[in-house]
This record gives sequence, C-alpha cells and structure tokens, in this order.
Amino acid sequence: MKVWFAATEATPFIKTGGLADVVGSLPLALAEEGAEVSVVLPNYGQIKEQFKSEMEFLFDFIVPVGWRQQFGAVLRLKQDGVTFYFIDNEYYFNRDGIIYGHYDDAERFAYFSRAVLEMIQHLDRAEVPDVIHCHDWQTGVIPAFLRIHYQHLERYQDIKTVFTIHNLQYQGVFPEEVLGDLLGLSHEHFTMDGLAHNGLVNYMKAGLVHANQITTVSPSYRDEIMDPYYGESLESILQHRAVDVRGILNGIDYRQFNPETDEHLVENYDVETAEEGKAVNKEALQKELGLPVNPDVPLFGFVSRLVDQKGIDLLAHILPDLFELDAQFIILGSGEAEYEGLFHHATTIRPDKVASYIGFDVGLAQRIYAGSDAFLMPSRFEPCGLSQLISMKYGSLPVVRETGGLRDTVTPFNQFTLEGNGFSFSNYNAHDFLDAIKRTIDVYQDKPVFKHLIETAMEEDFSWIRSADEYLALYHLIAPSVD
Repeated sequence: MKVWFAATEATPFIKTGGLADVVGSLPLALAEEGAEVSVVLPNYGQIKEQFKSEMEFLFDFIVPVGWRQQFGAVLRLKQDGVTFYFIDNEYYFNRDGIIYGHYDDAERFAYFSRAVLEMIQHLDRAEVPDVIHCHDWQTGVIPAFLRIHYQHLERYQDIKTVFTIHNLQYQGVFPEEVLGDLLGLSHEHFTMDGLAHNGLVNYMKAGLVHANQITTVSPSYRDEIMDPYYGESLESILQHRAVDVRGILNGIDYRQFNPETDEHLVENYDVETAEEGKAVNKEALQKELGLPVNPDVPLFGFVSRLVDQKGIDLLAHILPDLFELDAQFIILGSGEAEYEGLFHHATTIRPDKVASYIGFDVGLAQRIYAGSDAFLMPSRFEPCGLSQLISMKYGSLPVVRETGGLRDTVTPFNQFTLEGNGFSFSNYNAHDFLDAIKRTIDVYQDKPVFKHLIETAMEEDFSWIRSADEYLALYHLIAPSVD
C-alpha cells in the first residue's frame, strides 16, 4: 500500500498547530505497520537549514495555476522509514513570518495542490501512490483536481483520495473568480454540488464533495459536525456523505511526549515513580513562576491559545471565584489581547494564586504538564485535542468539557467505582466548569484516590499504532486490489 500525505505542515520541519503533529507522527506509525508512506510539503523558507542541507534535488517541472505556468522543483529527504517530498517555489513559500494568512493564500495552495498531482507524471511508475491522504482546506482541492483534471490519464486512474477535517472552522473561502483564474475550472463547477458555498469558492467543500472517503480526528467530532451548531454551515454536505465520513481518534508520539525521557523536566519519572517525580517538578515549577511553594494545594495548568474556542471565556468569567479556592493556577498561551491583559492583571493582583506567561515556550509547557496536578481544557469545541493526551501521560488529570475528542478520551471520575482518568462537565457553562474544578480539589484531598487516578491516566495508551491500523483498513477499503 503506497500512501501519500499531502499537507502544509509537519513536525519536525514546520509547525503552527496540531496538524503538524499528526502529519509528523502518523506516517511513521503507518510505515511501522508495513505501508510505504510519503509526505508532500511546501518547501518553506522557515524550514531549518539542518533539514534543507539533507534534501536531494530530484527534478524541476511546470505547474499550471489557472492560465499561469509556474516553476516548481521537487526535493526529497528520507527519514525514519518515510519519504518526504518538498515542493520548491520561492515566490510562494520563501516568505518571512507566518505560513498562513497571506493575501494570496488561494493561489499559494492552489499551486501546491496542483503540484502534488503534477509531480506524479515525473516519478517512476513504482512510486505512484495508491491513496493520497489530504489534510484540511489547504489541500481540499486535490481530490477535485484529481477527478476533474487528471482521472482520465492512465497513470492517475487508480488513485483514491481521503480527506481529513482537522478543524471545520477554517475552510479556505475565496471569491468566485478563483474558480477559473486559479483552479482552471469552468463555471459548471460553481454549484451547490460542486465548489460553491454561500456564493464563494470553498476549498474545504471541494475535499468534502470529491474525496473518496472523509475522516475527522475523533468519533465524537464526526457526529457533532453533522449538527448545525458544530457544522460551520457545511452540515448538509456532511449529512449527504455521512456514510463516507469516519471518526478516527488521533494519537500522540510517546517518543516526544514522555516524562521518562523529557529533557525539559527537572526530574524524569514514570508511573512507578510519579508521586516523587511530580512533587519535585511541582516545587520547581512554583519557584520558576513565582508561586508560593506549597505541596499541599492542587496546581492547575492551562496551555492553549487564548481564544474562545478553547473555553477561555469560561475561565475568564470564573477568575474571581478561583481566587477564593485553595488552589493555584498557571496559564501559558497567547491570543486575543483582552484575555492576555486579563491574565497578566490577575498575576499582578493575586501572585499567590495565578501565574501567567503570555507567549509560548515549549520547555515551560512540558514542565507545566509534569508539575501540575490537573489540567484545564474547557473547550467550546475540540476536534480531537492533544493536550489532554499529553497531560494524562504526565500524570496531570484533565478537567474537560465533554465535546469532540475530549469526550472520547477522558473518562470522568466515578466516586463509587473509583474509575476514570479525569474530570468533566457537559454544558458550556462557566458555573459547571467551576463545579468540575471544585470536584477535582475535593478528590485531591484524598491522596490514595488521587494517586490511583494519576496511575490510571498515565497507563492509558493513545499511541498512533491503533489509529494507523484504522487508517490502513480505510485505505484498503477504497483501494482493495492493493496487497
């Protein structure tokens, strides 16, 4: 089974969010399960020289972008059993700063998507993929291009596509003229059954309409986006294709997120030494961020973008109530200026209760996972979530809202059976969130029970192998002739 991943970020090369972790880790797990996996990425200027120096030039070629004929080159790097192809075009990808949010993103990712398919003509026949697995709106037009521009060509006739929704909120929406000018498609494709949505061209919808199979990053998120509240106006398209939409839970790479080997921690530990190891890391974290050193109060961590999707409005609403609790809180993240200012002010007026770091620091994030007793994720919606999986591995019990992947991974504590690996609340309500925090504090006082919950959480297995097996089964479903 030859599988290509087409994506716009992947660790360790370039990262803005959780998509990069998936595209960096899932192909490695697929390769371990016997698939032949390649990943196609833009060759951004921000990729470190240590990787660029290892890239091998394969060929240059011409990429059609509407009426334009643009230059492209393909570079290759092999790592950990996976082949990485990089599409090189300095005009589109050698830019300072952000990799998304440029005025010509419609053109940049139309070019990239067309290049992914165009390069197949220049490779040996043995390298032609059986399945192209596309990720998020930036590659949503690949299934459309394949079906409309390429499927009549002999080399492309057996290629199937999978399109994964990582976050339905971001759809790649552009003016109608993009259809012909950049995508090279006639007006007959600007319909309700094609790429048109609310009078605009929608790259996400292109993937939903034309891919052979659609996946989301958790079973619950798959069900939620069929409903208007979560469907971001695309629920009718998803309902129409419901039989082809599957929810496959993301995993995490335990080679990267592991308290036994994490170099950012003051002291490493495993499930057997968690009580002592976490105590040392907690004391160091309290000192690092200026909180009173107190092993007897529960320490809650929050590592996230400071935006409403992450439930930051709920946290802001109950902030005065948190000051009255016998607990401490650490907030790490950046985002909306209103929330950045609020938490900075909270640290100023109550340094005994709240510590905040506005920005992002990978090492500090890892130390928060290790040093905190519990981890807050009150998300409005969460397609899968990575932080709750990391926090459990580090023995920081997640306190989550029951939505998307949070619902699928966090089992709320049952005081009668002592089962569970965290705490949860259902309604998107600040007082329900506060109640979940108070319940966590109450259980924290029962040290044997809290220790049991930590051990249960740390022993959970959310590795990528389980997900890889589900994806392989899906690939074989749509390409059954492949061994």
